[in-house]
Amino acid sequence: MKHYRFCLLKAYFEKGYALTNYVKYIIALFGLSSLNVSATLIMGFAYGVACFIIGWLWFKYNFYEAENEVGNRFNPFVKEMRKQYVKK
Repeated sequence: MKHYRFCLLKAYFEKGYALTNYVKYIIALFGLSSLNVSATLIMGFAYGVACFIIGWLWFKYNFYEAENEVGNRFNPFVKEMRKQYVKK
């Protein structure tokens, strides 16, 4: 459990990044078309912070658990395990 806090923060960022994946292309397109490096860096930094916040909110309001449950609904192994559990 030594690195738990770091991994939790990483999970927040990665989830937010996965949810807002297409925004990076907009920032890259802006950077290539305008060649304004400082504005692109500011937008990139703001995007990174926004990814972290969105990921934190995703975990805080239990969307992660709901997302996992949706995946479990279509997983054959989980279906079989639930049938076995109900029999007992």
